[in-house]
Amino acid sequence: MAHLNINGRRIGEEFPPLVIAEIGINHEGSIDKAMRMVDDAAAVGCECVKFQSHVIDDEMIPNDVIPGNATESIWNIMSRCALSAEEEGRIKAYVEAKGMLYLCTPFSRAAATRLEALNVAAYKIGSGECNNYPLISHIASYGKPVILSTGMNDLDSVARAVEILRAANIPYALLHCTSVYPTPYEKVRLGALQELAARFPDAVLGLSDHSLGNYTCLAAVALGARILEKHFTSDKSWPGPDVQISIDPRELRDLVQGTRAIFSALGGQKVILAEEQPTIDFAYACVVSIRNIAAGEKLTLENIWVKRPGTGEIKAAHFDALLGRCAKLAMPRNAQLKWADVD
Repeated sequence: MAHLNINGRRIGEEFPPLVIAEIGINHEGSIDKAMRMVDDAAAVGCECVKFQSHVIDDEMIPNDVIPGNATESIWNIMSRCALSAEEEGRIKAYVEAKGMLYLCTPFSRAAATRLEALNVAAYKIGSGECNNYPLISHIASYGKPVILSTGMNDLDSVARAVEILRAANIPYALLHCTSVYPTPYEKVRLGALQELAARFPDAVLGLSDHSLGNYTCLAAVALGARILEKHFTSDKSWPGPDVQISIDPRELRDLVQGTRAIFSALGGQKVILAEEQPTIDFAYACVVSIRNIAAGEKLTLENIWVKRPGTGEIKAAHFDALLGRCAKLAMPRNAQLKWADVD
């Protein structure tokens, strides 16, 4: 089965889901806010936090394009929120000192080069770069696992990126994503997970989700997603274009616990478990006499029926097999019948 190994954490269909708390740019350029969000994610049991690396001059030209979830240009947002290489190094060390996985999305070649200098264990590539094949080729040259979000791309577009990763022999994951902020539930399209699984059987699957709450991430686990990514903030009153779609520490705890619970519940067969025997003992019904029965008397609906507990020899499922047969010996009312009691 396809799987990734990031600093010893194995990720794939047979392993518990990895929840990624995407801090992204919710720190608004404040390293103190960034550290607090790391602390809060760690406190609720989250294994992994993700940031974004923006080297503005290498990422974009000056522009006044305003994202749909913001009121100012992307140039101004990123200029304000970008962290320095030194700050990113401090955060990475802080995250790893807590035993957590550090991920960061490079939005340019310079950012990828910076992250490689930090010796990151894996790369997360955002949806906007899913068809940025030159950048994907550059990142693939490092030979490290890649988690690729696929919002705003169709299967053929994703396939070209996958060809690059396969050619570099890179273990990879594909995260289904809808790049609408927030995403209406009817636009999440969890059915895309099955399409990705069929087209890319060597990929680990996941969901990068921008809908409100945890519902869709929890459902995705049952459909094979083993990476769940949600924007995260310590405080929903903080400013920032991604805060409105972010989950807070309480919701992150629920997501971590919920994904593990659902993963534990998957699989299995419809068989009777040995652990169900105590319940069987009181919940099953068995064949009993409902009045005194004489030796040689024929068994009918008038003298036998089924009652709890389930500790008798003849269960209710075999009731019809007794009708018309005769009692070998006398039985009092409310006696559980045995096969030896009938002819």
